[in-house]
Order: sequence, then structure tokens, then C-alpha cells
Amino acid sequence: MELTTVWFVVLAFLWTGYFFLEGFDFGVGALLPVLGRDDTERRVLINTIGPVWDGNEVWVVAAVGATFAAFPEWYATLLSAFYLPMLLLLVALIVRALAFEYRGKRTDPGWQRRWDRCIVFGSVVPAFLWGFVFGNLLGGLPIDADGEFAGSLPDLFTVAGLLGGLTSLTLFVLHGAAFVALKTHGEIRERARALAGRVLLVTLVVAAVALLFAQLGAGKPGTWVTAAGALAALGAVGAVNARGREGWAFLGTGAAIVLAAVTLFALVFPAVVPSTLADANSLTTTNAAATPYTLKIMSWAALAFTPLVLLYQSFTYWVFRKRIGVRDIPPPAGAALAPRASTSAGPR
Repeated sequence: MELTTVWFVVLAFLWTGYFFLEGFDFGVGALLPVLGRDDTERRVLINTIGPVWDGNEVWVVAAVGATFAAFPEWYATLLSAFYLPMLLLLVALIVRALAFEYRGKRTDPGWQRRWDRCIVFGSVVPAFLWGFVFGNLLGGLPIDADGEFAGSLPDLFTVAGLLGGLTSLTLFVLHGAAFVALKTHGEIRERARALAGRVLLVTLVVAAVALLFAQLGAGKPGTWVTAAGALAALGAVGAVNARGREGWAFLGTGAAIVLAAVTLFALVFPAVVPSTLADANSLTTTNAAATPYTLKIMSWAALAFTPLVLLYQSFTYWVFRKRIGVRDIPPPAGAALAPRASTSAGPR
């Protein structure tokens, strides 16, 4: 296998890992005012992701950095085409990070409500925009003979882009509801499980339409299998969620996200940015790649550091594996209370 193909697979792995891990982060943030009926319950929700959300963002840093190094033409075209959406996405992520840090600095309810809105904004916007960006890549962009974006902002509002955004948003919200049900006990757990059942219906419809649209446009034999697998995973979520098997439900939503991402990258390959102007203008894993020497150096670095990242994150999730609830949240006393989680026995 050529190094260009290897690095396309590596990038697909990094983006898929990011969508799986950060997907439930975004879902929890989007559901903050829905599942959290008072400040204590909202603190419970924030604490479910408190120890892991910033570690999950390592994946997008690695994915974007690897895209820049391995496929600089892809990176340049992507950023120029989606400059404004990416700027909005970056602002949303910054606001979200600030909200997590500053929400508990004061006990004033108005102060906390404003930061809660920032968490929702910083979760919903990226959840939609990531799907919007990758959906547009699947549908293709107006790329000229020089490999540059030849369109404008309205050209990005395509059926593929909008379906991609709605699919990622609904999948992440469902993933977040399943995660809350897995990580909490008491009323919040029951509320999250009931909400997951309702969100599942919307997600199934949206995902089915988006995957069918993608398959009819550029379907391959293998992607029909992965697309069907994603929908089957969502169907299984409904069955296990109704029986109170939150762990299996979370794995099901995660499997649906992974299979949907695999379908996306398999449909695009070997292109990285298909051109709607002429097939010859498309950026591929060959003409958008860095030099072979660069790819070799990156391959050795990836072999050295990827296992360390996986071990660190696995350890973090193992340590902070216990369910939490309202009784685990101490009353605020003037100063901020840092998110905490117990390290005892994990959830079923």
C-alpha cells in the first residue's frame, strides 16, 4: 500500500475517533438545558464529561495537523473554501472551553445561565458544522484547474452539506443522551434514556435519508454494507435502550457514528476534494499529498506517539468510569467547584 493511501486511512481513523469521542461531548452540551432542570443537575451533566472533554479534542488537533502535513493541498483548499464556517466553528469551540472554565467561578444564577447558553452554542454549532463540511466534500466543490476553490459561500449550501450537518447533529445528540444515561443515576439517568428513545426516531430518519442520498450519488458495493450497518446499529440502540442496557446503547450509537464515517471516507476515496467543475480538477490522495520523505517521517512519528495517546485516554476513561448523580455534587460555597468524578466501580 502506498504511503498516500496509508495516510488517507490514518486521517480517516483520526477523524472517526474524534467524531466518536467528541460526539458525545457535543451531545451532552447540547442537552444541558433539556436534561438539567436546575443548577445541580446541570453540574452533574458537566461533570460527566469534565475529566475527558479536553482530552477528546486532542483528536481534532491531531487530525487537522496531520491533514496539513500529509495533504497540504487538501488542507489549503479546505480552509479557503470553508473559511467562514471554520471561523465560526473555531469561535464556538473557544466559547465552549471558556464556558466550562468560567461557569463555576461565581455562584450568581444569571452568570451561570449565560455560560450554560455558551456551552449549548459551543456544542450545537460544531456538531452541525463538522457534518456540513464533510457532507460538502462528499458532494464535491467547485475546484478549478489550479486546485483552488472557485465558488462562494452560497455554493456551500448544498443538499449534501445540509444533510451531512443534520446527520452529525442528530447522531451526536443521540450519542450524548446515551452517554448521560450510562454515566448517571437517578432521575437524570431515566430522563436521558427516555429522551434517547425519542431522539432515535429523528436520527434514524435523517441518517437514512442522508446515507441513501450519498449512496445513490457515489455508492460502492462496500459502502452499501457500511451504510446498512450504521442504520442497523441505530435500530439495535432502540431495542437495548428500552431494556435499560445503557452500555450497549452507547456502543450502538458509537458504532453508528463510526460506520457512517467509514462510509463517508470510502465514498470519497481516492479523492479528497472532488471537483464539480471537471474530474481532472479534483484533489486526490496523489496530487494533494506531501513528499514521500515527509510521509515517511510522519509515519515513524505516528507509530511512536499514537499508542501513547491511546493508553493515556484509556487510562483516563477507566479512572473516571463511575456513575454520578445529584447526591455526588456538593453545594456551592462561594468559590468555584472543579468538576470531579469518583474512581470506584464502573457502570454496567
